[in-house]
Amino acid sequence: MDKYEAKNVRNIVLAGHGGSGKTTLTEALALRAGVIARAGKVEDGSTISDFEPEETRRHMSISTALVSFPYGSCKLNILDTPGFPDFAHEMAAAMTAVEMAVIVVSGVDGVEVQTEAAWRLAAAAGIPRMFFISKLDKERSSFERTVAELRQTFGAGVAPLELPIGEEGGFRGVADLLTDAAYTYSDGRASAGPVPDELAQIEHRVHDNLVEGIVVADDALTERYLEGDVPASGELASALAKGVAEATVFPIVCGSSPRGIGVDRLADLICEIGPSPLERPPTTVRAGDTVKDVPCDPEGPPLALVFKTMSDPYIGRISLLKVLSGTIRPDTVLTNPRSHCDERLHALQAMRGKESEPVMQSVAGDIIAVPKLAHTVTGDTLAPKGTPVVIDSPEPEEPALSIAVRPRSTADEDKLMNALNRLQEEDPALNVRRVDETHQTILSGAGEAHLAIVAERLQRKFGVEVTTEDLLVPYRETITQPAEAEGKYKKQTGGHGQFGVASIRIAPLERGAGFVFSDEVVGGAIPRQFIPAVEKGVREALAQAGAFGHPVCDIHVTCYDGKYHPVDSSEMSFKMAGSLALKEAVARAHPVLLEPISRIEVTMPPEHQGEVLGDLSARRARVQGTETADEGWHTVIALVPTAEVLRYAIDLRSLTAGRGRFRISHDHYDVVPSHIAEKLTKTSAMATSGSSGHSPGR
Repeated sequence: MDKYEAKNVRNIVLAGHGGSGKTTLTEALALRAGVIARAGKVEDGSTISDFEPEETRRHMSISTALVSFPYGSCKLNILDTPGFPDFAHEMAAAMTAVEMAVIVVSGVDGVEVQTEAAWRLAAAAGIPRMFFISKLDKERSSFERTVAELRQTFGAGVAPLELPIGEEGGFRGVADLLTDAAYTYSDGRASAGPVPDELAQIEHRVHDNLVEGIVVADDALTERYLEGDVPASGELASALAKGVAEATVFPIVCGSSPRGIGVDRLADLICEIGPSPLERPPTTVRAGDTVKDVPCDPEGPPLALVFKTMSDPYIGRISLLKVLSGTIRPDTVLTNPRSHCDERLHALQAMRGKESEPVMQSVAGDIIAVPKLAHTVTGDTLAPKGTPVVIDSPEPEEPALSIAVRPRSTADEDKLMNALNRLQEEDPALNVRRVDETHQTILSGAGEAHLAIVAERLQRKFGVEVTTEDLLVPYRETITQPAEAEGKYKKQTGGHGQFGVASIRIAPLERGAGFVFSDEVVGGAIPRQFIPAVEKGVREALAQAGAFGHPVCDIHVTCYDGKYHPVDSSEMSFKMAGSLALKEAVARAHPVLLEPISRIEVTMPPEHQGEVLGDLSARRARVQGTETADEGWHTVIALVPTAEVLRYAIDLRSLTAGRGRFRISHDHYDVVPSHIAEKLTKTSAMATSGSSGHSPGR
């Protein structure tokens, strides 16, 4: 690919709801640019940006794809992002690497959940936005209705730059409101002409509204316009570019990607009014406690951010990176401040889906792919040696859903964690952990589809098959009153035997206090060297199981007396005595079952607050308060038993038509109500008598 100056680079993310036409638009743009001979179809699995087997099988994007190509004097780096909610993290990561978001909206379905999510993520990233209304050739499509929804949802700054010529099956072109010209299409090629008579009146009215919306970005133009001097189309285009860059104007264009209508107009507009990397604010970097801004300067020191990692079955790891400063060439050596390792960028590549071509240099503002970076993962910064600067990436969304997995065969046990760690390097939204208390490997992600994809990739890429299990809730126990007990361990097998007696006293502690051990033995009843063994036995008994079969917590244990034998006593005998004493004492101290309580923050549109509150109440939640979030949405804060919200991501999506979101974290342990404790105890007893050996109540 030819060399391009930073001023001619355009980095664009295509975002929006699943099925709105982002991948088909990417295909149409590549076809218009002449880099593919024919457009593929999502239904056939033949598009350039949906190339993973999981994508072609499901006919949907699940991962961001980079498609780079020249267009006129510009280089376009298009990031085609998934529109399914489970993969919104891919969209969020892509937003950090671009200067503009094109939000694709179906003219049939209008504004949908992920349309709002795309807008919210772009606004949080501080990047300009524009809209492309797709599928205007489809039955039941409506440009007017979709524009009204966009304005109602996103405000008065939303402004159409075009009007469609024809409707549904008769859609054949667009009228340009800036130049008062019409473009009709045949086989994807446009012919310019006057605006059709049936559109003339509405075109003039919308044109006037557009001019008023554009000139407000420029004080001088505003003054002239108020005096009756209408700016020329060139001046309006410059003012529009300024308004777009400042995110005060959000243009709307339209078309049909399969028929090529309006696609060239979109590409032209991106080149004409889309901001280049030079026009965006400098990047803030941190070196220790020092913070400074690094401008997008091709002559500056090389600096790059890895915003996505892919895995190719033949090449291995491929890192997509945004060059933030300087000019990078093949075999450039940069340092990763996180891993403290040097990385040689042997080859630079321009990606077109899964295909690539070599690049001889990449200037500040460009996006490229670099294969085989051994010590670099998503979110890492690459900087000159001796310059340990890092770029703070946005905090990822908390995982919404967790499942437990185990390998189907013992041969896969050793490979499982290594494979999961490799997938976690590619996918920062995936969280992997091992819970010793329940002996489960937990995968946490954005939702059911996300975790299903992880399981499929485990098998395809690493040959590891897994089965899923219900999460075991880590219940615990505590005591409600003091008690005493004596533990005696006596064993005679010939020769030296085992003998140890420990007397302990236990008392409840306040919730969350944990475990305290005190030694009050006097007169040498237990020799000093054996006291630690008693404590070790007590600790092991606490961890192994209480009266209900769960670990015991919030307890104060005091060893106050005992007996020993000068020959037969040993550390082992006193450890066993401490364990026996603890179990007996707990049984006498009226133990109760404790359950983990989570703090949950649920954010939803106000019209769904009633349903959410009612649902939380049914889950035994205690509402702590409500707050007003951004965009007038409401946030409900509650404490809820963890066992009641293990699959809350699925239920909330159903309750709020996919618009609700939540954050959850462990808060504390609390006593399980007696009627629920009774059910859990019965379930645990049935499981123990069965063949599984696991307690579903745990």
